[in-house]
Amino acid sequence: MGVLLCFHAHPDDEVFTTGGAMRRAADAGHRVVLVVATDGAQGEHPDGLLAPGESLADRRIREVERSAEALGVSRLVTFGYADSGMAGTPANDAPGAFARVDVEEAAARLAAVIEEERADVVTIYDPNGGYGHPDHIQVHRVGVRAEAQTGHHAVYESSMNRDHLKRLFAAIPDMAEGARPPDLDAFGLPESELTTAVDVSAAIAAKRAAMHAHESQIGDFGPMLGMSDEELRAAFGTEWFRLRGAPPGLHETSLPL
Repeated sequence: MGVLLCFHAHPDDEVFTTGGAMRRAADAGHRVVLVVATDGAQGEHPDGLLAPGESLADRRIREVERSAEALGVSRLVTFGYADSGMAGTPANDAPGAFARVDVEEAAARLAAVIEEERADVVTIYDPNGGYGHPDHIQVHRVGVRAEAQTGHHAVYESSMNRDHLKRLFAAIPDMAEGARPPDLDAFGLPESELTTAVDVSAAIAAKRAAMHAHESQIGDFGPMLGMSDEELRAAFGTEWFRLRGAPPGLHETSLPL
């Protein structure tokens, strides 16, 4: 049995870029560990969703617990750092914001989980955190430092396939104004830099269930919830990674568990 450890910034980030790989690993009998850095308290949510006295942070922890169950997670670890919010917002500079925490200290916490679990594969984010979110960039920094602290040699940067995104949007020329990202070159990595493409099409039902678990994030997941399974497979049926320190020409179709 192998151990897959996925490190993410916020509750709900686990779904798109590693949810299928997590479910696939669990179905193959491996242990899956999900580590979430922040409380997600800066996320938007529908009016009237929270119960009296319920904080968004509390709600999002319960949501990620349900998502983790759908994705086959054996252990969920929440560090509880404050959500830093989107780039350029005041929350970036708030005391305790994850983007501002000491990298060495946060990396030590992650390294302790990696070593306790004897993780075979660790996933973090690419250097731009996929799309420039301060907490995602910090996940990369912390993950890289934890890699150095533990001497781990199977650290994968989960990312979006920029060329795949361009092909998808090119296939929908009549997309509504404002729905198309203004600069796709700011997302993910080019296909040529990715080392690992994992077919997770068989896990689409689990990814959909995980989306539904995050009820507070309907603004993010809403457009996807109405997609057919075929459409979800086309958009999210492959998850991409870059193995840090990979030899030239590496092309994998699975994580080495």
